[in-house]
Parts: sequence; structure tokens; C-alpha cells
Amino acid sequence: MRSATAVHHRSGGTVCDVNTTAIEVHGLHQKYGDFEAVKGIGFEVGRGQLYALLGTNGAGKTTTLDVLEGFHAPTGGRVRVLGHDPFAERAQVRHRIGIVHQEAGFYKDLTVAETIDAWRRWTPHALERREVLGRVGLAHREQVRVSQLSGGEKRRLDLALAVLGRPEVLFLDEPTTGLDPEARRNVWELIRGMVDEGTTVLLTTHYLDEAEQLAHRLAIMHGGRIVTEGTLAEVLGRRGTRITFRLAGFGPADLPYGSDLVKRSVELSGEEFTVETDAAQEDLHTLLVWAHERRIELGTLEVRRPSLEEIFLDVAETEKVAA
Repeated sequence: MRSATAVHHRSGGTVCDVNTTAIEVHGLHQKYGDFEAVKGIGFEVGRGQLYALLGTNGAGKTTTLDVLEGFHAPTGGRVRVLGHDPFAERAQVRHRIGIVHQEAGFYKDLTVAETIDAWRRWTPHALERREVLGRVGLAHREQVRVSQLSGGEKRRLDLALAVLGRPEVLFLDEPTTGLDPEARRNVWELIRGMVDEGTTVLLTTHYLDEAEQLAHRLAIMHGGRIVTEGTLAEVLGRRGTRITFRLAGFGPADLPYGSDLVKRSVELSGEEFTVETDAAQEDLHTLLVWAHERRIELGTLEVRRPSLEEIFLDVAETEKVAA
């Protein structure tokens, strides 16, 4: 995959170099009547990067994409795509972007070839039909009616239409929802290929493994806000390593950590302890020495970093409680 240009999460600041930054979002607010769907988010995406927006239903992901695609003017804040306001300067943007929505709107009685040819008529500098179908693996299906395509093949046709005009920026809203595992991985390979060729991709997805596999950077949204953002390593690194074990007849105060909770937290659920720490090696050594001296057996001892799924679920639960 291409090396990634540096990207910074922020809600304000100076205009970025359009030669290195494809998407800028600064203090974006979006309201529908009295409902505020997006509440002051900010992020930037470098050219040739894939950026993933994660979040529960209603988090504000699709609304953010709608603004960036130029379908709505922002209620507040500032957005730029390829250096332009995508709503006020839509003519300067629309032929340079590709869009894949959650649901396609094909004419089912047309063949794949007829569908591509129809779109080519109003797409400037469009790829040749055979070339674009070859890129998405549909060349052998060009005479098949859309109604006869599988779900995965229809998603490939979605992508074919989105990349027909050689977009510099590609917006993908839940591109693999409903696909079987093989079809999902095939779509991943298509997306990787586009990024390798220099296309900037903004992706929303409910599949956390999809973000782990594809994204240079990611953000987790909840309730219209970005709760955490960064590379996968940065997001995972904001949570400490977890040491878990089973031990009957003891409480958190009995462990050899005293009252020092600056670097760690200790939780007890039934007989299972969870120690979350930024000093895993030191704390594990302390724990094992303590257990050895007392001839205590620590059951099902495990040391691991939290997964993206755990962080995602913790964000959703924490924000729900805070609300």
C-alpha cells in the first residue's frame, strides 16, 4: 500500500496544502430542524490515503459523507474536497469524485454493458467499458442483466460506475454490507488497488475488520462527535494492555499494587480480575512474584492488548452512560 501522508485530527486551523490534502473537515455541524446529527467534528485526509469512519447507527457517518459529497451545505464549520467547497463549488468537484451509496439504483432490465455505456455518455474522460469492467472483475458478465447479478457482482458494478471517471476521491458508504466473506474480500482487493493507484478513499463501515485491513487512519464517531481518531496503532495504544486472571477469595485491594492507580486500573467480575496497565511487563512481574511467594495459582492468566472491537464497544457504552 502507498505510504501515507501525515493527517491531523482537528476542528480548526489553517488551510492545508491541496497538493497533499484531499479532504478537510473543520468544526463541521449539521442540523436537520432541531436535530443536530453532526456536532463540530474535524479531520483531514491526505491524498492517496484510505480513511475509515466507524460508529453505531445514527453516529453521523452518512451525514458527514453527504456534506462532503456536496448534497448539503454544512450548518456550521468548513469542509473542502480537493480544495473546493463541495456544495458551493460543486461543478469544480463532481467530476473528480466517485460515490458508492449503501443502496444502488440500477435499471434491472439493462445489461451490465448497457449500464456502463449509459453512464459513460455523461461522464467526462470515462474509461472504456472493457477496461473498467476488467478492473472490477465483471468483463465476463457484461451481457448479463443487472437483475441476474449476485449481491457481490452488483457491488462490483457500483464500484465500476464510481471509478468510471477516474476519480481522485472515492466515497464509499458501507460498500460491503450484505456480502458473503469471499465477496467482501474481493471488494477489499479492488479498493486496495484503487488506493495503490493514488485514489483517496473515505469509507464508512460497520465491519471493524474492514477498517483494520484497509485504513491508514480511522475515527470512531458516536452521537455526532468523533470520540477517538488516529492510526490503528494509535487508537489501540490509547488503551493499556490487559492482564486477566481468575482468583477466588481476594479483592482488588489484596493485589500487590497498593493504591497506585496512576498507571493501571483494576476491575473484578466474579472471580476474574482485569488489570489495565501502561507498564505491562513491570506489573506482570510484580503479580507473578506476589503469587509465587504466597503459592497462589492464577487461573487462565492472559496478557493482551484490547481489540478495536473492544474499544468500539467501550466507546458506545461510555457515551451512552454519559448521555
